[in-house]
Amino acid sequence: MLGLEGKRALIIGGGRGMGEASALMLAEAGADIAIVDMELERADAVAGSVAKLGRKSYAIAANVLQDETSVKAAIAEADSKLGGLDILVTIVGQALFKPLLEMTAEDWDFDHNRNLRYVFFATRTAAASMIKRKVPGSIVCIASVDGAIGSPGHAAYGAAKAGLISLVKSMAAEWGRDGIRVNAVAPGSITTPRLPETPQSLAIMENSVVPLGRPGTVKEIAGAVTFLASDMAGYVTGQTLMVDGGWTAGNIFDPRIFQVKKSKG
Repeated sequence: MLGLEGKRALIIGGGRGMGEASALMLAEAGADIAIVDMELERADAVAGSVAKLGRKSYAIAANVLQDETSVKAAIAEADSKLGGLDILVTIVGQALFKPLLEMTAEDWDFDHNRNLRYVFFATRTAAASMIKRKVPGSIVCIASVDGAIGSPGHAAYGAAKAGLISLVKSMAAEWGRDGIRVNAVAPGSITTPRLPETPQSLAIMENSVVPLGRPGTVKEIAGAVTFLASDMAGYVTGQTLMVDGGWTAGNIFDPRIFQVKKSKG
């Protein structure tokens, strides 16, 4: 049903967290995997786990945030090792928390370089390879709920993710006739290596307005990535799938605030 057997996937930021989970789930579905990470040791560890699943795997150390040349070199290496790319997943992203009035131009560039600029370089490089080889492909980008709703405290990150959501639509429109689908996954609060599952973090989520009342897991993000990369989403492109526990579904209130006290007498 997934149609991923023998497909070749590149995971940028695949050395841990959502990237690692996505690499393993795509491998379990039959894909060969190339993992790009800043730290070769992390990429090697994930590549080893992929190999144990019986799939081809390659580890590539690269800093895709450095410049366009580094992005192109990493994708070219993955393309060569895999014998072509069918799937690209961009995981790398980072939020800088700072009030708008305190944000500098450098802060703004920090968030946009890590969440939008490199994605532009990576996706067009991968798409050019797919178009040249005349093969259909799937690109899945990691956005955020902060790109769809206001983001007080990290407005530059939210603006970058909103730009990514818009970029996904434009890429889908431009490359659709070449057989390339482009979609995004927008996580809410996810328990990752950067956000450990502690009693404090769980308590915050359990008392939050998120309908499911808990943080998401990296496997739940990987499931969305795998779906969008697969043939099951063959007629889905230009879309952003919110995987947020209902965060963006609407305002959720404590029902007790609607209780009307009966007057005495």
